Formats: sequence, structure tokens, C-alpha cells
Amino acid sequence: MSMFNSINISSSGLTAERLRMDIISKNIANANTTRTANGTPYRRQVVTFKTAENSSFKEHLNNSLNKNIAQGVEVESIKEDNSAFKRVYDPGHPDADKDGYVLMPNVNIVTEMVNMISATRSYEANVTALNASKSMMMKALEIGK
Repeated sequence: MSMFNSINISSSGLTAERLRMDIISKNIANANTTRTANGTPYRRQVVTFKTAENSSFKEHLNNSLNKNIAQGVEVESIKEDNSAFKRVYDPGHPDADKDGYVLMPNVNIVTEMVNMISATRSYEANVTALNASKSMMMKALEIGK
């Protein structure tokens, strides 16, 4: 096991959570976008993570033999949320239908803010773990003096 594994795991978490915060920010920014390039309201996007896997057979075999479980995290996909759009009565809106209803994006600001807080806390936890690893390495180097 390399002494840099903990740093690699924390850095993969930082990268993944940063992307998650970017997607959440995009959702919040488009919470009122009623018409996109394809003519429909903006659809909320969701990030899915998975455990980072080594790609070669040799790496899989070594991990099995050495019982290395943690490899970090990576983004599996960014998918659109297929929940229904909200219908809002606004007959003066340019995108209103004949009954005066406008299809609004399926973005709930409260949900997005809770997800943003969660992503921020996860990011902070990865920073703390990274700093702890760095501190332990520095202390180990001081022992040799």
C-alpha cells in the first residue's frame, strides 16, 4: 500500500464533489428557464458516483492479493431527472399554452440547497482528510531527524 493512497482517495473525492457542486449550481441557475434549445423547460440534472476501479487485470489481482479496497470515487454519470415539470398559471408568459399554463423546470430550490450543503460538507471532509494525511506524513519525516 502506497503512502499516497489516502491523498489520491481524498483528491478523487474533491474532484467529484466539485463537479457535483457545479451541476447543482447549474440547476439553481436554470430554475426559471422555460425554454431550452430543444424547446422544453430545463430538466434538473443529477450526478451519480461510483467507486473508482482499476482497469487492468494486474491491478485487480494485486488489489485482491493485498486486500486494497479503497480506490477513491469517480463520477459514474450525469443524468437528467425525468420527474414531471411544474405547471404554473401565467397567461401573459410567452411560453404559456392556450389555457394560460406554463411548464416550469423540475428544479426545487430547497432540494438543491440541501444538496449543495451536503456537497460542501463532503468537500470539507475530504479537505480535512487530506490535511490529516499530509500532517501524518510530515510527522513521519520529522521522526527521521
